[in-house]
Amino acid sequence: MKELSTEEKIVQAAKEVFTQKGYAAARTDEIAVRAGVNKGLLQYYFKGKSKEKLFKAIFEEAFLKMITRINVIFESEDTVEHKIELALDAYFDLLLENPNLPGFIVNELHTNTHAFVEEIMQKPNRPNPMPLLMQIMEEAAQGKIRPINPVHLILNVLSMTVFPFIARPLFQRMVNVNDETFMDMMRQRKAEILDFVKHAIKP
Repeated sequence: MKELSTEEKIVQAAKEVFTQKGYAAARTDEIAVRAGVNKGLLQYYFKGKSKEKLFKAIFEEAFLKMITRINVIFESEDTVEHKIELALDAYFDLLLENPNLPGFIVNELHTNTHAFVEEIMQKPNRPNPMPLLMQIMEEAAQGKIRPINPVHLILNVLSMTVFPFIARPLFQRMVNVNDETFMDMMRQRKAEILDFVKHAIKP
């Protein structure tokens, strides 16, 4: 097996710390220790706000990998229902592995709106929901699914998927569940959302 480079070791250690502690509680000292490097070396590779840059690097890698997967799904010959099922698989694979990402995205959208959006949309594999939007309208016209606004359908799926992770601290306090129980509920949630969507588009 190929030995990881110093930068790869730092990123891998950061993934572990961010996943276990969350972004706010993560400390660059601990990331450096886990990576087996000193803090100065960590700051050399991720200059300036090293924790923020590390998280952003991890986010971009995971997010863009997921977007590539989503775009392939949307451009396939599958039905709308099956595409949504496969897209949910991709979203939950990302969110269960990186539960702090939604909060980071929301923060970036509020504090660095234009730059963040432009950075995402200028990527070669930027999000492209148009094939799915067009197919929803086509299947509705053919009577395969009920007439529904395709943008609202996609927003509903995204909201039901992402919001629980954004509101996690409040939700856990409200219903008195620990981290392990919350993650178990999120693993079950994919099937719940798919069932909801099936009923929503049924002709």
